[in-house]
Amino acid sequence: MLKLHDYLSSGNGYKVRLLLTQLGIPFERIEHDILQGETRTPDFLKINPNGRIPVLELEDGTCLSESNAILFYLAEGTAFLPDHHLARAQILQWMFFEQYSHEPNIATSRFWLMHGELTDERRAGLEQKRPLGYAALEVMEQHLAQRTFFVSERYTIADIALYAYTHVAHEGGFELGRFEAIKVWLDRIRVQPGHISILQT
Repeated sequence: MLKLHDYLSSGNGYKVRLLLTQLGIPFERIEHDILQGETRTPDFLKINPNGRIPVLELEDGTCLSESNAILFYLAEGTAFLPDHHLARAQILQWMFFEQYSHEPNIATSRFWLMHGELTDERRAGLEQKRPLGYAALEVMEQHLAQRTFFVSERYTIADIALYAYTHVAHEGGFELGRFEAIKVWLDRIRVQPGHISILQT
């Protein structure tokens, strides 16, 4: 059985949990409390020297890290990853956008507001991340204004990658009320077969 090394409130871990559930793949979830340094122990660093979750441990013991790489691996040969060459590249385009422009601003803001003391340094960081996060949401809004999903008018891992932290963006201080296309898209994701919430195991 697959093992997922995870932290329950992590959007990156949630991406993988959501896809595994929607694919109907059984897995064992292993919780690591990142606030207590459990991903920095010698044992954990053996499975991911970068000290981060999620990590997907395959049946043969091979460990795969980086949430979007795990999504790509799991989606191969399924409806979540089209065969068409350009569509696959477009999916990667949005997954890279998620990790470069979206996650560092929206997810980091959420983490700072939800965990630990809001120091002066973090307050200053939030002020820097706020416009960058809104800029990423605006890119998504414009793209979704005339589309059902991000790529090929079908639900793919590009949607899962972006949904994970967008649907909890309010926890990072982002107001989604003005993004009508995003709100419709979020509702569309919530009714997909096998959908689970971020805190559902």
